Amino acid sequence: MRDYDELISFLGEWGPFQRLIFFLLSASIVPNGFNGMSAVFLAGTPEHRCRLPPSANLSREWLNASIPREVQGGREGPSRCRRYRLESLANFSALGLQPGRDVDLSQLEQEKCLDGWEYSRELYLSTIVTEVWQKEYSLCNHGSADWLQFCADLLYQLGDVHSAVSYSWHGTDLELRGGLHSGVIPESPRWLISQGRFKEAEIIIRKAAKTNGIVAPAMLFDSTEMQDMKLQQQQQQKAYILDLFRTRNIAVITVMSLLLWMLTSIGYFGLSLNTPNLHGNAYINCFLSAIIEVPAYVIAWLLLRTLPRRYSISGTLFLGGGVILFIQLVPTDLHILSVFLVMLGKFGITSAFSMLYVYTSELYPTIVRNMAVGATSMSSRVGSIIAPYFVYLGAYDRFLPYILMGSLTVLIGILTLFLPESYGNPLPETFDQMLRVKGFRNRQRTNHVRSSKEIEDSKTQITPL
Repeated sequence: MRDYDELISFLGEWGPFQRLIFFLLSASIVPNGFNGMSAVFLAGTPEHRCRLPPSANLSREWLNASIPREVQGGREGPSRCRRYRLESLANFSALGLQPGRDVDLSQLEQEKCLDGWEYSRELYLSTIVTEVWQKEYSLCNHGSADWLQFCADLLYQLGDVHSAVSYSWHGTDLELRGGLHSGVIPESPRWLISQGRFKEAEIIIRKAAKTNGIVAPAMLFDSTEMQDMKLQQQQQQKAYILDLFRTRNIAVITVMSLLLWMLTSIGYFGLSLNTPNLHGNAYINCFLSAIIEVPAYVIAWLLLRTLPRRYSISGTLFLGGGVILFIQLVPTDLHILSVFLVMLGKFGITSAFSMLYVYTSELYPTIVRNMAVGATSMSSRVGSIIAPYFVYLGAYDRFLPYILMGSLTVLIGILTLFLPESYGNPLPETFDQMLRVKGFRNRQRTNHVRSSKEIEDSKTQITPL
């Protein structure tokens, strides 16, 4: 019986039909970027300081000196969360004393921003922080903007839960092409065949052939093939989410894939959401962060065509994590170098992230392929929910987010090397065809040899009378 790749080989690898569907679907995903990254600006926290009430009777000198100075991110500026005690300032102002000359400001008592905050409009005219959480949830409380990202990612998660338990079109283009692209609008012919829906699969395949200007064979499926496939389907159980953990080998692959997606997502979204905190104009930095993804995707495409998956993903993760770790060694006055390293790290992690979709699809058999991609994608949403908290660690140490994200990225890059290699292998149709985790096969073979030897030894033993 022919396999699926042999069945559709007459279509070609990258004809007009595949290109049309691929680019239409790619265009439909563009708005997702607006939604996912809108938190960078909608939830941005502009420069702010404690507001002084209109009733405060202070001289101009004391108004200018009412906010303590502190170092934030290597730069000195007015405190965002504290002010000098207003009652004391009013007394000093009434007595005609001058700040710094007559009064040592370092000895003055401080208090919280009891009257809210004043926000700079130099960068943002209005954000959620300035409109909704002015008093209760300033950056002083750490976490104001987390909730917007949390809600957005929760919606993504709900969508991924649906795709994790569905058998729809995710990964169809990968199957239609025989192994290089993912996502297409028509239903997956491979999946339709696995469900015994040969007529629907034949309609899609013939439509693709017509669009590509290729004459399809008069008979795509002969009666013997269909009978054999139906017999296999009757013997094959329906797949459930727990099938991703049905054996030790599959469970290890699934757990490692979940970690790979989650930690890669933390690095990707952490660097993306942290761009406004970089030195320079936030809009320019965000533009650079977005434009760097273009060459990252090109490189990922070239790597997928020429090199093994494990080494490609692991190498780009090492690149991204390594340069992020190196940022802490850059002198504070070399701002351009720091921004360059951040963009280089984003380049590496983006390349790895984009290759995960193809790699995960190639690891799992058809019956659970969409389920596996959906489950791992859901894991990446968990990472995107956690990512903002990594960013806010910069309030305590500006290098801490980079140290954590870089370390986790390098760690998951090492872990990737232990996953099976799918490059050059046909897509698995059954669980038996799934590749084994590196080292599992040898370990099992050793156990088998040991068991055989024990059996032989037991046969040669003399049983006492």
